[in-house]
Amino acid sequence: MAYFKKIKRAREIQQAKKIYEEQVAAFNKFSADTTFPRIEKFYWYHSVEVADGIVTPGDYDYRNSLAGFCFPENMTGMTVLDVGSATGFFAFEFAKRGANVVSVELPSLSEWDMVHGENEKIVTSLMHFHQAATPQEAFYCHLDGPFKFCQAQKNASIRRIYSSIYNIGSQLGGETFDLVFLGDILVHLFSPFAALNAVVPLCKSKLIISSDLFGSKSDAPLMEFVGTRARGLDSRSWWRFNRQCMEEVLLRVGFNNVKLAGEFSGVMRRAWVRYHGHVFHATR
Repeated sequence: MAYFKKIKRAREIQQAKKIYEEQVAAFNKFSADTTFPRIEKFYWYHSVEVADGIVTPGDYDYRNSLAGFCFPENMTGMTVLDVGSATGFFAFEFAKRGANVVSVELPSLSEWDMVHGENEKIVTSLMHFHQAATPQEAFYCHLDGPFKFCQAQKNASIRRIYSSIYNIGSQLGGETFDLVFLGDILVHLFSPFAALNAVVPLCKSKLIISSDLFGSKSDAPLMEFVGTRARGLDSRSWWRFNRQCMEEVLLRVGFNNVKLAGEFSGVMRRAWVRYHGHVFHATR
């Protein structure tokens, strides 16, 4: 059985590589005709459809995984906060469904939660990767430019603000939202509990979180440290949660109902590894 699973996964990755190569070729041809500044140096976190048949070559393509997130089909009139929006796939999806969306990203690369002494190295590395002269230019190529390009192509009316999750309340000045979405960002935070505590006052009704999990359903609430020095390719993940931990934390910060609503999976491009995520819905 394990042998056949291995064969199946290998075929899935080969198919993902083929699709990715086709997306890259089509997108490069499309973007060559644009005048968007430095687009050839952009990093694409998400695959976003920007024209008929044209998709940004993102590391994560969630288009076939949307059912696992259990978002409302009709979001007309809803106010939605997308925290850690990156290229903006989910923000654009919410807007497509009729929501009024605020997309949140960090003000700079130096705002990432990093161990003292490592942040400068990572920013320097990204400057080299993007062939950027300044950290600000690297930030533009890595996070802000890709979102703005997709927003312009899709003519999407989405408000973009810049803040750490810990200070987001003061940045929004008391504004609240029908739905708050945290897409796989808790694992990258030094203080995920403090981050959730900062988000709760912004959420009028529902919080949706996606995250990797470990362990079995019968375990005690546990959070595992994964940010070891031997972490390999993943230099910005610090924690992993089990289901009980996620549920108990959400209840403790003030939500009345928490459920594991769905799951999703896929292949992370360029690294060519499979991922599997879980989606929690928490309501007031």
